[in-house]
Amino acid sequence: MRYPHSGYPLGSDYPSLDPADGADPLLETTLVETLLLSAEICGRPLSVAAARLMAQDLAALPQAQVLAALARCRMEVQGALTLPAIVLRIDDGRPDVQAAWELLPRSESASVVWTNEVVLAWSAALPQLVDGDEAGAQHTFEQAYRKALVEARMRGEPVRWIPSLGSDLAGRRKTLLEALEQHRLSPEHVAPLLPETDIDEPMPEPVICKLH
Repeated sequence: MRYPHSGYPLGSDYPSLDPADGADPLLETTLVETLLLSAEICGRPLSVAAARLMAQDLAALPQAQVLAALARCRMEVQGALTLPAIVLRIDDGRPDVQAAWELLPRSESASVVWTNEVVLAWSAALPQLVDGDEAGAQHTFEQAYRKALVEARMRGEPVRWIPSLGSDLAGRRKTLLEALEQHRLSPEHVAPLLPETDIDEPMPEPVICKLH
């Protein structure tokens, strides 16, 4: 099925995709057409050449995730449909920008389970956090986190959750058990880190692995 696009007369077909390009022509055609339609809905149509190039850039990502991200773009993006706008909306288990900011520990005693990308963005914002400039720190964090998200997803890296443990034992236990319930950490990872356990056999001492 072909769809009309503002760059071509109604009823015309998009230029066909060459199977010799190396991509699955059916999947690529579906993605290119979805990109063209999504860009038009967002308010700034793409050329077929631009849509094909974006499709090639997105080809290594799971198609279902890309199509779901494009559906979000059609609801949220007003103006140009860009590659970062699509990649940022991919649901691969990483927290979105606001959820990532809320993960940050607010003191040395607090524990957190976060991702590599959150750690990178937190490191960028840390000087402003130390200075008490929370608004500036949040802006820096969000910019750095978006960049880290796009780069990690384009490299095809799976999400990796990392515990960083503070001195508050009750808070540590709560954080670890929440991460276990959310399937962010495995039972084998969590058990040695708990400050106490209901298991009868003795457990190893908790490991302190603050990343800062």
